[in-house]
Order: sequence, then C-alpha cells, then structure tokens
Amino acid sequence: MSNSNTTSDRSGLKSFWTVGGIVAVAVIVMIFIWLKVVRGGEDSMSGFPTFVAKRGPLTISVLESGTISPQEQITLRNEVEGRTSIVSLVPDGSIVKKGDLIVELDASTLKDLIIDQDIAVQRAEAAYIGSQESLAVTENQAKSDIDVARLTLKFAKQDLQQYVDGLYPKDVNELTAKIRLAEEDLKRAEDVNDWSKRLYAEKYLSETEYLADKLSVQRKKLDRDVANSNLDLLTNFTYHRQIEQLTSDVNQAEMALERTERKASADVIQAKADLRAKELEYNRQKEKLRKTEDQLSKTTIYAPQDGMVVYATSSGGGRRGPFDRRDPMDIGVEVSERQDLINLPTATLMKAAVDIHETSLEKVRIGLPAVITIDALAGKKFLGRIQRIAPLPDARMQWANPDLKIYPTDIYLEDSDNSLRTGMSCKAEIIIAQYEDAVYVPVQAVLRIAGQPTVYVVNNDGSYTERKVEIGLDDNNMIRIVSGLEEGEVVLLTPPLRAATLESGAKISGVELPDGSGTFQDRVNQRLEEANGNGSTALPSQRGEGQSVGPGDDRSGQREGFDAPSSDQMDQMRRRFENMSDEERQKEMEQMRQRFENMSPEERDAMRQRFQGGGGSRQGRGQRQGSGQRQGGTSQGQGTDQRSRGAERDQ
Repeated sequence: MSNSNTTSDRSGLKSFWTVGGIVAVAVIVMIFIWLKVVRGGEDSMSGFPTFVAKRGPLTISVLESGTISPQEQITLRNEVEGRTSIVSLVPDGSIVKKGDLIVELDASTLKDLIIDQDIAVQRAEAAYIGSQESLAVTENQAKSDIDVARLTLKFAKQDLQQYVDGLYPKDVNELTAKIRLAEEDLKRAEDVNDWSKRLYAEKYLSETEYLADKLSVQRKKLDRDVANSNLDLLTNFTYHRQIEQLTSDVNQAEMALERTERKASADVIQAKADLRAKELEYNRQKEKLRKTEDQLSKTTIYAPQDGMVVYATSSGGGRRGPFDRRDPMDIGVEVSERQDLINLPTATLMKAAVDIHETSLEKVRIGLPAVITIDALAGKKFLGRIQRIAPLPDARMQWANPDLKIYPTDIYLEDSDNSLRTGMSCKAEIIIAQYEDAVYVPVQAVLRIAGQPTVYVVNNDGSYTERKVEIGLDDNNMIRIVSGLEEGEVVLLTPPLRAATLESGAKISGVELPDGSGTFQDRVNQRLEEANGNGSTALPSQRGEGQSVGPGDDRSGQREGFDAPSSDQMDQMRRRFENMSDEERQKEMEQMRQRFENMSPEERDAMRQRFQGGGGSRQGRGQRQGSGQRQGGTSQGQGTDQRSRGAERDQ
C-alpha cells in the first residue's frame, strides 16, 4: 500500500514538473514571438502622433503673470541712520491729504544725542576762539623778535663800518701825530743837549744841568719809540682783531635774524594750523549737530501729496524677492536706513508689472500691445502697451536661481477703472503678431537639420518624407509655416531623433557669420591655424586625423543613446526601482512602454540589438532610450527656437 502511494506521489511530482516546464517554454516562445514578430512587424506609423496642418487666423503672443501697480508713485523711505522703530503709523489703504503725518519713528535717542552734541559744539567753539587769540599773540611776538634781531644786525654792521671808516683812521692819525711830536721834542732835546755839552765843556754849565739835558734826550727818544710801537700795534694787530670781531658780530646778527625769522614763521604756522584744526573741529561738531537735528526732523514723515497709503511691505507695495524676510509694517517694528516704507500713487492709471523670460526677449519689444486680465475681476479685460523692459535681468531671481533669467517689464494700461487695486494678480497676453490667414503646426513638429527648419510629412502609404520649410514666429505652442507645407498635410509630432544627431567626424556646418565675413567653418579653420602655428587650415576630420568611430557614428549601426549601462549604473537603477512603490513602478513601466511605442522602427531595431548584446542591462537602456527620446523629440514646451539652437550646437 505504501509502495503504491510512493509511486503515485512520484508520478504526480513528475507530471507537475513536466507541466511547469511546458508552460515556461510556452511563455518564452510567446514573448519571443511578441518581440520579434508582433512588435517588430507592426505598422511603423501606427504608434506615431501626428497633426494635420491647419489654415486660419493665428495670433502669436506671450503670456506672463504679473501684479497691478500704479504707473507713477512716490516712495517714502526711512532716512534715519541705523535701525529705529515705528512709533505711529497710519493704516494701510488710508486716504491722506498733503501734509498729513503718515509715519513717526522713535526719536528719543536722537534727542539725547542733540544735547550731547550741543555741549561738544560749545567746547569746540571755545577752543577755536582760544586758538584765534593764541595766533594773534604768536604773530605779535614773532614780529617783535624779528625787529630786535634786525636792529642788532643793523648795529653790528654800523659798528664795523664805524671802525673801518672812523675809529681806525682816527687812531692811526693820533698815533702818527704823537710820533711826529715825539720826534720834534727829541730834536729839540738833542739841540739843547749839544749846547749843554759845549757849555759844560767850557765850564759854563754845571755837570748837573748837563746831565739833566742829556736825560731829557733819552726821555724824548723813549716817547718816540713808544709812539711808533703803538702805531705798529694798531696797524698790525688791533686793527685785524677788531675787524674780525666786528665782522663776526655782523654774521652772528645775520644768522640770529634768520633763526628768529624761521622760528617766528614756524610759530605762526603752528598757531595757524592749530587754529585751522580747531576751526575744522568746530565746524565738524556743528555739522554733526545739524545732521542730528536733520535726522530728528526725518523721524516724522508727512504726505507730500494727496493719495492712498500703500505699505511697501504689503503684497502689492512693490517688488519683493522670494527671500525677503522683512516684517510687515506695524507699530513697534524696527526699520533700517533707506528701507521703503510707504508708496503714494501719483496717477490714476495703473500698470502691470510682469517678468519676461529671456527666451521671449527676441520677440517682445517696447510698444507692443497686451491684453490684461485680472484674476479678481472675472470677465474684464484691459488694453495696455509695453512701456519699459529692464536692460538687465532681475538680480534677486538670479541669486535664488542663477539659471533663471527674467527681465522686469512694465505694461501701461490705457484705461482706468475704479475696481483696479494695487497688488492685484493679473495675466498679460503680449500680442507679437496677428495673421488673418496662416498655415500653422505645433512647434514640436519642426526640427532644424543642418540649420534648416524641417518637418516630416506622412505619405498615403504610411511612410514619411523629410521636407524643408520656411517658418515664421511661434508662441511656444504653434508655429507659422510661411512656405513648404499646405493645409491638410499630415506631419509627425515626434520627428525621428536620428535626423537631428550629428554623425561622428562630420565637419562644422557652413553657417554664415553674423557680420557676413564668412562661415563658422572658415573662422574655426583660422583659429586652428593661429593656435597650432603650423600653417594648416584644415580641420582634423578633413586631414583624416582623429577619425574614430564614436557611439553616435552611423557606421556602427548603433546610437549613443543605447550604450549599455555600467554595473554601477545598473545597481543604482535597481536600487531606485526597488525603493519605488507599486504605483510608481506601474507608472514608470507605463512611461517606458509609451516611449517604446513612440520610437521609429530603426530605433526599435537598434534597441533590440543593444538588449541582446547587453544581457541584463535592458532596463537601464530602456530608461536612457526614453530619456534620449524626451530630449530629442518631445520637448514640446520649449519652443522651436530652443530646439533649433540645441541642434545647431550639436552640429
């Protein structure tokens, strides 16, 4: 009995594995047939979205959001230095008359500063007056010292001149006269002595008388010698010494006069500098007092004209950046210097302040009309004109997002309405052009190939044909076809991505330069010649150099978008897929299916080849295939101009 059961169990298990194997083989065969036969043999145009070219009225416009504000307004700012708090404030939206008090700021600190500054001004004034008197004394003393020094020099010169021209000749004459008198006295004494000698010899005179006459001769000789010695001393010694002494006195007096003049000048200059410093300090303290008083007067802000008060920190009080964290205007709130406080409209007409993206600047210009619709006023429309376009992008938005370039633009409304309020949200449709009869297709249907706008027209047999067209303006939704396409013709909304790719080794396109001096290729060759310095004017591709087969080369039969992912990329995609919820996975698979359906037959073949050659990396390739498809064919919201620029950069 047990053997029968065991045999039965083995038979059932064998049957189970047999049936399971058959089912697995059947599933594999069905998948293979579906991929190779059903999906590979279906109509190439069955899954492609198309559009029938239409003819009719076409309006090219740019739609932007904005805010309503007065065309002209006076902005009242806080002109008090530093930070101060609000003491009193009129309510937002109040109607005020000219001269009414609008804002009062805290002035207690300024009042204390005025008292302290007044004391400082008085001290500076006293110092300034003292410096003035000190300068007068210094100038008087300097004049007196200079006069004394000049008089001393004058006397020294006079003493020298007096000695040379007066005293010395007088002394010489006196000594010369004494010498002459001494010689005369000596001669008379000698004559008397001769007579006395004779008389003494004849015994008429006594010896005493004779000796007395002889002694008189000796005395007269001695007087003569003394007179000669005095004259010699005067001419050889006393004269020279006296001249040198008097000359030195003159020089010393001259130097003393120079020192006195310099010292007097320095003292006067120092006194004047001190006076100027005291004057500047006095004026500085007075200016600080005046400035403090002016600051005190600015703590009260009055209405310069009649109008409605609009707080600058209100939503409609002016442009505020996304990171503006200022507190709303209220009593007790601190405000900083030069901060906008109040806006007073000066005109009844309003304007719409909008931001134009840089991609629309080429179309938008001053003077274009715009239709303004107000979110709060359903059914009402206002006509306006572009009055101002900022020359530079909004710096606040650049700080928040450096890649976002928007230009503030003012659109003046031509009509006034009492229902319009500052700060209302609005939408401005800027009319670029209007056509009564135009052929147009969606912008994603046009692709630039080698710089030429191109569409792909669907034929009756389901195939498509590339056709060059001439395009006009677009509004990022529809684009005008000037020539090359007729009404009723069917075009592909997702042109083949292969048409926009650049073949490896291809030359730079021969697009003309803006100044008409040649083509980009010519300019590139010229720059290469300048950089290499070898006289070669050909591109590497023209010289046969660097001709490597890249991922995007058609000779490989494969496209760059279908490269097999690395193991790290596969791990990242696997982890990302595992972290998804069931809904996210289902949504991701649906998107992948739609991308696959939107591919051309060539793209599908290339994808199958990649899948067969890459093994387990099919999921990563499918994701990159979808990404490439999005980048190349379904960027519908970016406009033909952006896609065209991208294609030209690739080429």
